[in-house]
Amino acid sequence: MLNTSQTSFKYTKSGKTVLANFLSDTTENVGGEYRPTEGVRILEFESAPEGSGDKTCEVELWDCSGDFKFESCWPALMKDSSGVVIIFNPDVPSHLKEIETWHSMFISSQGLQDAQCLLIAHHKPGSGVEDGRLPLASHLSRLPLTHSNLEDEPEDVRQAFCRYLGNVVNTMSESREREEMSIIT
Repeated sequence: MLNTSQTSFKYTKSGKTVLANFLSDTTENVGGEYRPTEGVRILEFESAPEGSGDKTCEVELWDCSGDFKFESCWPALMKDSSGVVIIFNPDVPSHLKEIETWHSMFISSQGLQDAQCLLIAHHKPGSGVEDGRLPLASHLSRLPLTHSNLEDEPEDVRQAFCRYLGNVVNTMSESREREEMSIIT
């Protein structure tokens, strides 16, 4: 089972839940008023990671609140996660700096590899931000970054997520093989 944690920022309406619903084909609260995620929402679905042919994998996508009032819960949310997706709103300049906090808390602290991470710059309808380069810190610029716009190119973000899942599955397989080899030798 693949357990991916999806994280972002407090009260910023970055679009985490909208993207989580889209990626999992969940339709709850579509078009409703904004309600921040309380703690975590776990979505279970099947997806075909890139490079898997016709095979699918079971995905647990954890749509985590970015509100710091839930910070005491984050260690439990991170435990045994196989990857992290950080979703941010590039229209909010403070997000570019806050990504560093999330990287430190959810990625660096767990020793995840770059391939187990994905940054999604989620463009809201009508935003004027281009899909260009963002001024990210050097350690963040190594991470895969995709721009999402569910109005204009919804399948682009789904393809990027499937590529990410393929990377996570490969990393997990390689880790399992190394562990098995260490037992044998």
